[in-house]
Amino acid sequence: MTVDDSGSHAGSATAHAENASAGTPGGTADGAPGGHDEEPGPRPVDHAAQAAAGGPERAESETDPLALRLEGLILGAERRYTPFQAARTAGVSMELASRFWRAMGFADIGQAKALTEADVLALRRLAGLVEAGLLSEAMAVQVARSTGQTTARLAEWQIDSFLAGLTEPPEPGMTRTEVTYPLMELLLPELEEFLVYVWRRQLAAATGRVVQAADDEEMVDRRLAVGFADLVGFTRLTRRMEEEELGELVEAFETTSADLVAANGGRLIKTLGDEVLFAADDAGTASEIALRLIETMAGDETMPELRVGIAFGTVTTRMGDVFGTTVNLASRLTSIAPKDAVLVDGAFAQDLQRSGDAPVSEAEAAAEAEKALAAGETPPSYRFALQPMWQRPVRGLGVVEPWLLTRRG
Repeated sequence: MTVDDSGSHAGSATAHAENASAGTPGGTADGAPGGHDEEPGPRPVDHAAQAAAGGPERAESETDPLALRLEGLILGAERRYTPFQAARTAGVSMELASRFWRAMGFADIGQAKALTEADVLALRRLAGLVEAGLLSEAMAVQVARSTGQTTARLAEWQIDSFLAGLTEPPEPGMTRTEVTYPLMELLLPELEEFLVYVWRRQLAAATGRVVQAADDEEMVDRRLAVGFADLVGFTRLTRRMEEEELGELVEAFETTSADLVAANGGRLIKTLGDEVLFAADDAGTASEIALRLIETMAGDETMPELRVGIAFGTVTTRMGDVFGTTVNLASRLTSIAPKDAVLVDGAFAQDLQRSGDAPVSEAEAAAEAEKALAAGETPPSYRFALQPMWQRPVRGLGVVEPWLLTRRG
């Protein structure tokens, strides 16, 4: 995990400005449609590039018949419009349509007839939200981008997961064509229903967190505990392990981490192969997640050692990712944490002490316990222990004093 010195977390899924490499349907690299809202004249089309792009970006003349049948099944409609015709039918300028399509991650298809009624409806809906004043144009583009990025990853993962079923006929003599179409026909409605269900659940949870914020400003810049969990020596492992074995290890790490974070009340921000980024609303929840990760991985002989770094403070959230000095500090603490250990920053330690989850000092805790026992009372109970470590300079963040977090006996 690398972090730049400008205070921006380098691994964050930052929403970049629209770049020329993405391309747009019927648009030029800078987003201009190649003219005004008039039917563009004939232009050379790179059919080979379009065919390589896959999905609706492929030139119809270069598309495999099975691919076209599958596309029709999945989209529920056949190709009918060029990009210009789709924009005109939706009542959207070609320039705005180009911005939406680029944001969703679709490649330039020139003026090939590759779009459907669903594409027209999507453009009309986004433009309608802008016209109604519910979204600004910039926000509508961001909605398109975040949805496109998230669903693109989901679709790729699903196809990778189903690849064996799509390519290996269950019975001898059956072709891939005979297997793929009926399999997708059965899967599609079930996956669609499940996707909508999970999205609604996640939307309800996210909305609940936001409306509970102390003030409007905190809805955007919130105080959170942010942690990184990093596999130690992963680079060395990549040199020794076979690709399939390495993939299984990463998948097991990500799956275990995701389950533990969710089960203990945190939120998994993202996975980065040998590292996961998670967040929690308070230090106590983040502490439980971190220590359970360490304990679980230590109990698995197939897993390398783990180290965790957590910081507490103001965090900016964008498109499901987190940014800011707090995130950078958590990443730095992870890089200096001992094996199978958790390091936290001073603000995190203070929040843990303030909530009563950890004593202000072990000496005071011992004195309180002795006094309570002498009076026949139950001594205070603490979940975690904190041990101050040596102060040290951290590149880009000055001098910090890490605290070693452990579970109290």
